[in-house]
Amino acid sequence: MKTILLIEDDAALRENTEELLELSDYKVLTAPNGTLGVETALREIPDLIICDIMMPELDGYGVLSALSSNTITQHIPFIFLSAKTEHKEIRKGMDLGADDYLTKPFEEDELISAVESRLAKATLLSNMVQPGQQAEKDNEDGVRNLNELKNFFDDHGKILKYEKGETIFRNGQYATMVYLILKGVVKTHKMDDNGKELITNLHKADDFLGFTSLMESIPYTEEATSVEQVELAGVPISDLKEILTKNKNVSLELLNVLSNSISEVKEQLLQMAFSSVRRKTANTILQFTEVLNKKPHDGIKISRYDLASVAGIATESLIRTLSDFKKKGLIEIEGRNIKIVDLEGLQEVN
Repeated sequence: MKTILLIEDDAALRENTEELLELSDYKVLTAPNGTLGVETALREIPDLIICDIMMPELDGYGVLSALSSNTITQHIPFIFLSAKTEHKEIRKGMDLGADDYLTKPFEEDELISAVESRLAKATLLSNMVQPGQQAEKDNEDGVRNLNELKNFFDDHGKILKYEKGETIFRNGQYATMVYLILKGVVKTHKMDDNGKELITNLHKADDFLGFTSLMESIPYTEEATSVEQVELAGVPISDLKEILTKNKNVSLELLNVLSNSISEVKEQLLQMAFSSVRRKTANTILQFTEVLNKKPHDGIKISRYDLASVAGIATESLIRTLSDFKKKGLIEIEGRNIKIVDLEGLQEVN
């Protein structure tokens, strides 16, 4: 049975996460702050560590730094757990040597998947690298995982900035670069035969953008526009292809990201096909709130046209539905701002 050390100062979250891990047949050790976490790690030598960032006495960065400098604990897989979702915070954790990064709130499957993959990788490396072998040393300057690939974009990519409403690339334009979104939200969209816009996806900070083909230069089949101020890091497709050719692990992780993106688009299309106007409108409000990284009561500022385009309904139908939601006390509308008043009620709309 593998042993996991969970360092988390929120008692409720610590207990819930501990229970989830135990139900998946892991032995779980816990610590309520970073100082006790380091002491426990040095004493018990767990197989994996999950650690919050913002904690009293010693934060997560301090914990990772302390354990990374100790030869006994420096090879233990380390996963950060935090409410921070900004790219610079993720980058800081990865630069310190963390293996993965989960943001609160997280799904049970997401947690278990991260744990299983990091434990499996640690096992494979320990089996493959025998005394005298240089496999890991030979690769230490390369890009070894998805987080390091994002760091490569940040370090070596061309930084591009766009104001709200600016076009990033157009339908039919030949693709030469792939982008990592450092800041802001981008919508990808296309026009149907009747000139109606359909938003195919919303991309937020830390998402990749602009994938077409790594094998040949082909044109984009959709347009990308900034929803708010956007900052991108662009890398030539040829450079990315070279990185992926050298490291199968990065290729597989990136393939998983793209597969999840395709699944999200399929879910959106099914919603557009089979859901009611009310259900489509409610789901779209919730989707924009999540992508814009807003709390429900903070409110979102988005055009009715974009809301209608994502939902796949006429703007007039959306406006009538929003008025109905306002009358029922589900949302508040102030100008272009939409604020969720009854989150559970909006989630239950059918």
